[in-house]
Amino acid sequence: MLLSLDSGLSAMEQFQQQLNVIANNIANVNTVGFKAADVNFADTLSQTLGANAAGSMQIGTGVTTSSITSDFSTPGILTATGQPTDLAINGNGFFVVKDPSSGATYVTQDGTFSIDNNGYLVTSGGLRVQGSSGDIQFPTSASTPSMSSFTFNADGTITLTMSDGSTTSPSGGNIELQSFTNPDQLIKVGDNLYTAPTAAGGLATPGKPNSDGLGAIKSGYLEMSNVDLAGELTSLITAQRAYEANSKVITTSDDILQTLVNIKR
Repeated sequence: MLLSLDSGLSAMEQFQQQLNVIANNIANVNTVGFKAADVNFADTLSQTLGANAAGSMQIGTGVTTSSITSDFSTPGILTATGQPTDLAINGNGFFVVKDPSSGATYVTQDGTFSIDNNGYLVTSGGLRVQGSSGDIQFPTSASTPSMSSFTFNADGTITLTMSDGSTTSPSGGNIELQSFTNPDQLIKVGDNLYTAPTAAGGLATPGKPNSDGLGAIKSGYLEMSNVDLAGELTSLITAQRAYEANSKVITTSDDILQTLVNIKR
């Protein structure tokens, strides 16, 4: 069989994967906290035909996908929402959230939070935001004195102002952020959540925002997607043309094989 068939087929398969990644990036251009993904290619094992004075003679057999990585180095734009429980990280770090049903812990950069009926600070999916000592819980309306207002500070501290004029903090402590030495190892599990099932992600000890390389908390803001729409559309055109070019390679190889078959006629 002609090696060009293998090369063309492998290229079409990999460019199809690239088109899938680009399509997903474009689909999430307005998703809060979304990080764009990028596809990296590598050549496959070459066939050695022999050697001469200049060295070995090799013919490549195609291309493969070496990695698909998310771009955590480029932050998304911080957009004001006017909601004090909407939180953005201006810099490095992830919020830590926990599923109250399963106890599973995840990290996210989507700070679309709210206070539920039980006073817990939760994600849009009902997961509880974790503080320095557990679930962050605000006083409910039945508490005495009642809570008049609250503020989130850049260092993660939460200040509650009570109806009698006193100030306190919610149970669960203040917001802490989780960092990773290799965030590319994080696994997406949907709903803007990530998990690190092994030590490959380089899990670091949760720390105080706005210190030790962690970003500052901005209340009333959300970090939007970091997808560069113009760049994605350019990559889409490039991938489409590359796909078409490799389909021509397969068509030409097929014509050559057909010519060989017709020789016997």
